[in-house]
Amino acid sequence: MVFLEKVYERAMLIELHELGMKASSQLPINVYYNEQEVGNYYADIMVEGSVIIELKASESLCEEDEAQLTNYLRATTIEVGLLLNFGKTAQFKRKVFSNSFKQNKNLNLY
Repeated sequence: MVFLEKVYERAMLIELHELGMKASSQLPINVYYNEQEVGNYYADIMVEGSVIIELKASESLCEEDEAQLTNYLRATTIEVGLLLNFGKTAQFKRKVFSNSFKQNKNLNLY
């Protein structure tokens, strides 16, 4: 049985908190162009201020899902992201985007 993403998000937050980890959901990520804010994303879960978790509940992961997570990493100083799919077959991808490759290293999460 596959639930909506929100169900998995809430369950994941419970698990992370029970493990003693600091985690929050729907964290806004400001996006800048030429040092001007042009929009924002909402990360499904941020863990310990150092890992972004993007959750899916779809048939399978696609390139757009991976691009979404990569964009979150690009827009922040966070270097590690996890893409988790709770569809018919569980899938996960780990993404690392080093700050040394980011154009604007002064971007921040808030």
